[in-house]
Amino acid sequence: MSPRGWAVPARWIASRIGAAIGVVWIVATVVFFALRSTGDPLEAILGGPGSQAGDEAVRAATERYALDQPLAWQYLLQLRDVATLQLGDSYSRRQPVLDLLAAHLPPTMLLAVLALALAWALTVAGALVQASARGRFGAIVGSALRAVEVVASVAPQFWFGAVLIMVFASSLGWLPATSASSDPAALVLPVVTLAVPIAGFLSQVSRDALDDADAAPFATTARARGAGEMRVLLRHTLRHASLPAISLSGWAFGSLLSGAVVVEVLFARPGLGRLLQEAALARDVPVVIGAVVIVALLYVAVVIATDALELVVDPRLRRRPRAVRAPDAAVGS
Repeated sequence: MSPRGWAVPARWIASRIGAAIGVVWIVATVVFFALRSTGDPLEAILGGPGSQAGDEAVRAATERYALDQPLAWQYLLQLRDVATLQLGDSYSRRQPVLDLLAAHLPPTMLLAVLALALAWALTVAGALVQASARGRFGAIVGSALRAVEVVASVAPQFWFGAVLIMVFASSLGWLPATSASSDPAALVLPVVTLAVPIAGFLSQVSRDALDDADAAPFATTARARGAGEMRVLLRHTLRHASLPAISLSGWAFGSLLSGAVVVEVLFARPGLGRLLQEAALARDVPVVIGAVVIVALLYVAVVIATDALELVVDPRLRRRPRAVRAPDAAVGS
């Protein structure tokens, strides 16, 4: 590839790296000042309210964490630690923050990935059901699907999860109410709790795009050639309708990671969400900043992956815009 050919992907990569750095900086800044506004971190470092730390312990903690320095200097030191991934030790657990994140991140990632996969499966299933319906029955099915999508997209996760626990765990006894065990069945309720609201939103976006694709000339041409509705959907319109949902999958994954805080607490599931909640209550600054920065980096990485997937699905995005000649030049030629 010529140097000019490398310019476009190089700019694309540079812009994404710049966006990632900006997101991490904003997140680290907001979290640092938000936690500092809740009180003196020295209290959390020494064991919380009521600790009987002596003057020597107070002096040592103050010097170690530079709490005797101006707040602006403490902020710069925190940014340095984030940039070098030197996140230090947890105030409350007395363990390296990176070790805590490495232990709690995989369960949360598994939960988010499974929920996103289920949300996409539900979205595609709704499109298939709509395409298979005909005539008046099709209109009824479409209206019912729209109603389900709206309710699903606005249902609060804590309420929806509580309903699932009452129905499938307490009343029917089909599934466990908590997911602290290694039983795969314990993943079902948390995954469904996270996936259904995301599926409702993705389905609404995909349905609008699907309606536009159904009315496009390529779909009309395919029907004129004798293709059935299901073939038109699978071969033509579904690919076009999936583009808006693909572009929103990065946001959806970020939403799943944030929703994991609620779901992991509700289902007593170990993970990054519960670690973040406990650290925030304990004002454990290193753990909170480390967890939020990791989540921000994961979000940026998924957004970049979805951008790349869009380029694969839609070849039009890979085409360079052709130079348009000026009107005078066109006339002169």
